[in-house]
Amino acid sequence: MREDMPSLQSEDRQTTSRETEICEAAFDVFARYGVRKTSMQDIARAAGMSRPALYQYFPGKEAIARHLVGLFFEAAEAAVREALCQPGTPSEILARAFRAKAGARFEAILDSPHGQELIEVGNATSADIVADGEARLAALFADWLSREAMAGRIILIEPPEAMARTILAALDGVKAPPFAAFEAHMSRLARLFGRGLSAKVETRSGNSSIA
Repeated sequence: MREDMPSLQSEDRQTTSRETEICEAAFDVFARYGVRKTSMQDIARAAGMSRPALYQYFPGKEAIARHLVGLFFEAAEAAVREALCQPGTPSEILARAFRAKAGARFEAILDSPHGQELIEVGNATSADIVADGEARLAALFADWLSREAMAGRIILIEPPEAMARTILAALDGVKAPPFAAFEAHMSRLARLFGRGLSAKVETRSGNSSIA
C-alpha cells in the first residue's frame, strides 16, 4: 500500500485511544527525523506495533498528518475556550489564550530542526482542517470580544469578527522558531492588543494607567 495515498477514514468519527497513541508516536518521529524521511515502518516501530497493523488504522503518512492537525485544533479549541472564560485584564486574558492556542506540542515543533517542514506539511495536507479550525477559534475570540465590550471593559471600533481575525492573523505572523522567540512575540502581541482595546475605556474613566 502506498504511504502517500489519500486517507480513507471518515474524519468526523470519534478518535479511538489507539489512534491517538499512534499519532503521538508519529509526532515524536516526525519531529526527530522530519515527515519526508519518516516511513510507516518508523511510525509502527515507535507505536509498538507491526506495519500491517498500523495500516489498519491509517493508510499512510498523509492520513496521520491530517489526524494530528485535527487533534491539535480540538485541543486548541477547548483550551482557548477555557482561557477566555478566566478573569483578568484584556492583556492577561489574551496572553493566556495565545498560549492555549499554541498548545504543549508547539514548543517541540518550533524547536525541532524539522519544525518548518512540520508546519508546511500540516498546511499542505490539511488545508480544509486548518481553515475550519481557525474559523472556530476566531469565533471564540469574537465571542469574547463581544462579551468584554458589552461589559464595558473594552471598546471595539471594528466588528468583533473582524478584530478576531486580525488578532489571529497577527499571532500566525509571528509563528517562527525558536519557541522562546515566539513566546516573547505572543506576550508582546497580547500587551499590544490588550492595551489598544482597553485604552479608550481607561481614558474615559480618567485612569491614566493602561493594563
